[in-house]
Parts: sequence; C-alpha cells; structure tokens
Amino acid sequence: MRRFSARNHLVTLHEINITPLLDLAFVLLIIFIITSPLLEQSIDLRLPAGGSPRPVANVKDTVVAEVSATGIYKLAGRAVANQAEMERLLGVAYRANSNLVLLIRADRDGKYEYPASIIAAAQRQGISKFSLSTEPTPRR
Repeated sequence: MRRFSARNHLVTLHEINITPLLDLAFVLLIIFIITSPLLEQSIDLRLPAGGSPRPVANVKDTVVAEVSATGIYKLAGRAVANQAEMERLLGVAYRANSNLVLLIRADRDGKYEYPASIIAAAQRQGISKFSLSTEPTPRR
C-alpha cells in the first residue's frame, strides 16, 4: 500500500496574478470616462445660443435644474412631479449648502414661463446665485 504525503495535495500559491484585476480596473475606468459627460445631460435639450463657455464651478456647490420644451422638470437628474415639489427640493438643497449655485438648463424652444418659474421658486427659498446654460458663441 502506497502512502501519500499531505504536502503533494496542498499546493500553496506564492504570488497573486493581478493582471485580470488590472484589466478589470482599466475597463471600469474607460466606462466611467465615457459615461460621465452623458450623466450631466439627462434631458435632451437644445440650449439657446450665446454667452461664453461655462466657467469651472465647484461641483459640490452646484445643483442642475432642467426643463424641456414641453415642461418636464428635473432637479439633479431626478424627475420632479410639479412646481411645489421643485420648490421644496430647492429649499432642502439650499438648507444643506448655503453656497448653492442653481444651474438652469432650459430648452430654447420652450416657454419663458418654465425657467422663470424655477427662478421664482429658488428665490422664494433664498437662493440668489443662478446660472443659465447656453451654447457658447462660435468663434470666427
């Protein structure tokens, strides 16, 4: 009868192959780089022309309010049911950050009433810093 030693059956791994881990990390990095610009624009909007390129602002102090040409509102990428809900959410955001800057993205073909209602709601909540997004004027 032949005896087997326990050492032959247990093979220890002395080094870890990190190549698959690095491949996964690079794939995830590429995915995030590609999708991050798309996350900012949650409604398909045609912004009005004019103005200069958007200045770099502190991202944590900025909240984006969007309104489509048909009156669909979004705040920070989430759909908002009505104007009262928009005003309530703006108040919550302002109480959380008193340096809040409201970036308003409104479709150029929409009614003036839509972005004006966002500004009015923000002012009622105490927000006084606004930025209206436009497409930069092309250089000649």
